[in-house]
Amino acid sequence: MKKKTLKDKIDSYFDITKRKSTIKIEVLAGITTFLAMAYILVVNPNNILWNGTNDPRFSSVFIATAIGAFLGTILMAILAKMPLAQAPGMGINAIVGSIIGGAMGFSYSYGNAMILIFLSGIIFLLLSFIPCGHNKKTNKLITIREKIFYSMPKAIINSISVGIGLFITFIGLQNAHIITANKYTLVELLKFNDPSLWQYGGEARIALVTIFGLIVIGILTHYKVKGSIIIGIFSGTILATFLGVTNLNILTGNTPGISWNFITNIRNFFDISKENSVFLTMFKDGFIFPNGSLFTSFMLVISLSMIDMFDTMGTVIGCCQNADLLDEEKKPLNYGKMMYSDSLATILGALLGTSTISTFVESSTGVSAGGKTGLTAVTTAILFLLAIFFLPLFSFIPSSAAASALIYVGILLMKNVKNIDFKNIKNAIPSFMTIIIMLLSYSITDGIGIGIIFFVILDVIIYLIDITNYKLKKSKNKPHLESTIITIIVALLFLIYFLVPTII
Repeated sequence: MKKKTLKDKIDSYFDITKRKSTIKIEVLAGITTFLAMAYILVVNPNNILWNGTNDPRFSSVFIATAIGAFLGTILMAILAKMPLAQAPGMGINAIVGSIIGGAMGFSYSYGNAMILIFLSGIIFLLLSFIPCGHNKKTNKLITIREKIFYSMPKAIINSISVGIGLFITFIGLQNAHIITANKYTLVELLKFNDPSLWQYGGEARIALVTIFGLIVIGILTHYKVKGSIIIGIFSGTILATFLGVTNLNILTGNTPGISWNFITNIRNFFDISKENSVFLTMFKDGFIFPNGSLFTSFMLVISLSMIDMFDTMGTVIGCCQNADLLDEEKKPLNYGKMMYSDSLATILGALLGTSTISTFVESSTGVSAGGKTGLTAVTTAILFLLAIFFLPLFSFIPSSAAASALIYVGILLMKNVKNIDFKNIKNAIPSFMTIIIMLLSYSITDGIGIGIIFFVILDVIIYLIDITNYKLKKSKNKPHLESTIITIIVALLFLIYFLVPTII
């Protein structure tokens, strides 16, 4: 018998050939995912810490972000064997920053905030383990989270990937400054005819970098060139250098908050006796919360749990649909293990000192680049770990270059709109509301929540009218309620999430 090589073992472990991929494609896809989401390394500390790079804890939170992303993504790779990456989630890190900064009416300590994150992760993990009935087809036990998935209306599931596509396109357009703020209409197209915006490093030049990268990706994809997305990102970075969009001083470590001095940073991070360390800070601060914060803390934990659960659910569904990584029931492969990975990552992240770790929508870039297995995630995870030592190098790639990949993936995800039944108004309204709210609210969770609420309200009212007509003999066909008890409960939970004040 021929002895298996390392290449054969990797192929066998991740089912690379079985999923019609190659090691080269998986590695390139992992690099693509990392480049698309590397911005989180700097943005996460800035969102959590009010003083940004001027805060002495900046480098510590940066390291917590990198290690948290590494652990979360490696869990996704080894446990779930899926091509998805995890890191501290955008939106949630802003919430954590606001409660530390006093937006609740009182200030939580850094350690208090990590305790809330830790508890939300525990809840998340329990929902992923506690059984809740059997699968009717396989007769296997399913967990509460799987039950929630099975109860999701098809109208919502089919619209999630489309909503995510528009959402990440919007992120890309904003990062590129192609779409800018307007105090009257909220958003507007960049004024390309303004000469001041074309100055060295100006917004028009930033937009040009993204447009150039997108064109490169489009042309290379047309000719079926492998690695078109990553080539587009690097091409944009090269152009950005000439246009003054990225700063060469970053590479020398002369930019505030970005340094090559990683040894001191790592030592300070793990030395919990130092004030600038955030490692295990939840134990340093203790379980002493601000006066009057009991109900607020409870609502924050519930809110954080719901945001992470439905953000992850939406991202997983969108990415797996796009890569056709679905089982016979059209459920994402290894769905349960992906949920374990996500909840465990959040718990570990809280111990490290960073906000909720969730599955990143930017994983779509790697999936679109051909990633289909856990080797994609392994590659991304390793790059996050290396980023601790090469912060200036990774920080040199401008977000405008990565934005071209986000916009391109959004274009690819639009193909799933054909799966939505717009002829049936009971499906059309919830589907459209899911998509548009996800885009305009900047939140996957909010989009899913509004969509489910609309679906349940329409479904229940239509059912009550139809059953009345049936009882009065005005209709021969007995109607049925599509919303399950779980769906109705989820809709009610979202109503509480949207309507109940956090501060009481």
